[in-house]
Amino acid sequence: MTANQDKCRGFTLVELMVVAAIIAILSAVAIPSYRDYVIRAKIPEATSGLAGKQAQMEQCYQDMHRYATTCSACTEETTDNFTFSCTSVDETTFTLTAAGINAMAGFNFTVNQSNERKTTGVPDGWSLPGKNCWVARKDGQCN
Repeated sequence: MTANQDKCRGFTLVELMVVAAIIAILSAVAIPSYRDYVIRAKIPEATSGLAGKQAQMEQCYQDMHRYATTCSACTEETTDNFTFSCTSVDETTFTLTAAGINAMAGFNFTVNQSNERKTTGVPDGWSLPGKNCWVARKDGQCN
């Protein structure tokens, strides 16, 4: 081996810095996109939970001929990401709410006896939809 061959091995500091810069740029794009993807994946927990509780309320109405706070759907329930509750109930109307907690704080979804689905709150950076629906994307698009 000659002395010239030993100097040709390895990477220069400039090459390593270029690779580090490329990784930093890719991370700056990928991490926020991934975070949004994870949040979007948790929204169905609220919407499916509300749909299930709405069905329970309708079953209660069918059985008792009125909505009531004694229905099982009105029992406050907390999951990892949402707290479900009855925010308004009388004999002919109800409103069920899913309020975000932990990573989903700021999200609020509701449904009532007329099947009106509303997004009443979103965290900073998200847009409320222009119509009555449950938001599914950061730009305000609905399911």
